[in-house]
Amino acid sequence: MQTRPRTRFPAHQVASASQAVAFITPNWFASVMGTGVVAVASVMLPVHFPGQRVLALGFWALATAILLVVTAATGAHWVRHRAVARSHHRHPVMTHFYGAPAMAFLTVGAGAQLVGVDIIGQRASLAVNAVFWTVGTVLGLSTAVAVPVLLFTRIEVDDDAAFGGWLMPVVPPMVSAATGALLVPHLPSGQWQMTLLWGCYAMFGLSLIASLVIIPLIWGRLAHRGVGAAVMVPTLWIVLGPLGQSITAANQLGGVAGAVDPAYARALAVGGVLYGVPVAGFALLWASIAATLTVGAARRRLPFGLTWWSFTFPVGTCVTGLSALATHTGALAFTGAAVVAYLGLLAAWGIVAGRTAHGVVVTGSLLVPSASR
Repeated sequence: MQTRPRTRFPAHQVASASQAVAFITPNWFASVMGTGVVAVASVMLPVHFPGQRVLALGFWALATAILLVVTAATGAHWVRHRAVARSHHRHPVMTHFYGAPAMAFLTVGAGAQLVGVDIIGQRASLAVNAVFWTVGTVLGLSTAVAVPVLLFTRIEVDDDAAFGGWLMPVVPPMVSAATGALLVPHLPSGQWQMTLLWGCYAMFGLSLIASLVIIPLIWGRLAHRGVGAAVMVPTLWIVLGPLGQSITAANQLGGVAGAVDPAYARALAVGGVLYGVPVAGFALLWASIAATLTVGAARRRLPFGLTWWSFTFPVGTCVTGLSALATHTGALAFTGAAVVAYLGLLAAWGIVAGRTAHGVVVTGSLLVPSASR
């Protein structure tokens, strides 16, 4: 997530404004994902606390601002440093993070409808989500096809190259499935709602099966080659992304199925729970493994980098997934698990956001080549 092409700027030099955009890569959108998911997780939490909605609104506003800045910087990067930008397409690590922009738009769009409505109103918030969902879905479906094709035909990788980032280009359709559920009730009844609902289920399947192909490769690499470089350890948390997001999608879609056809409502709602509970069990197993390996890496010195944003969005999807299960089952165990995961998300975001701000504003270390090698 950090490896980028070398440039002519000395590693110790703090980048100027012009130089800074030379180092803008797709993984910067992970900061939008990690911030926006806090807003979504806050509003979906099955318990309530004072200032909860204000907190969610603040995180959504911050995520929106970061999205605008990173998008503008990315545009400037492509205009001023086109050769560097194009080189990311064939980079064995960076190319996978082209899935991040799609998920950034989808997360901010969902936040607009869930909490942004308090500021901009229902009509505007729905319009923002519809536009951002469309943009994010088109981008996500594109990366789900283009990145694997590049991997299969243009990029040379070793047998032990599989890592959590391989999931990034195939997870966006799952995020589209989960957030698309918010739009279903607002479409005209009949074919419009039906098309979106079943389209979201198709994207759910697309992302789920692709993830089920990739996750065993990551497990196999860990078993045969070990954990590897400490800087890549945080990417192990990305595996939680498709797990938590699929639980969220299955339950969110099941919850709105009645708006399309009451005959499917009960079956799809139950199906969401029957799917979600076993997957939540595996997510707990993987979180335990990832946490243990992360602690081990920290003891050996875990260098800070943009990979640390992997501690946020995937955990946030687990919060939304557990919250959906708590809502649909009424089980206090899921409520408690969602709260624990939410507290972990807040702690992780605070640490990562603080270190990122320090690396950008105070030292500028994230804007020079030494922070990206």
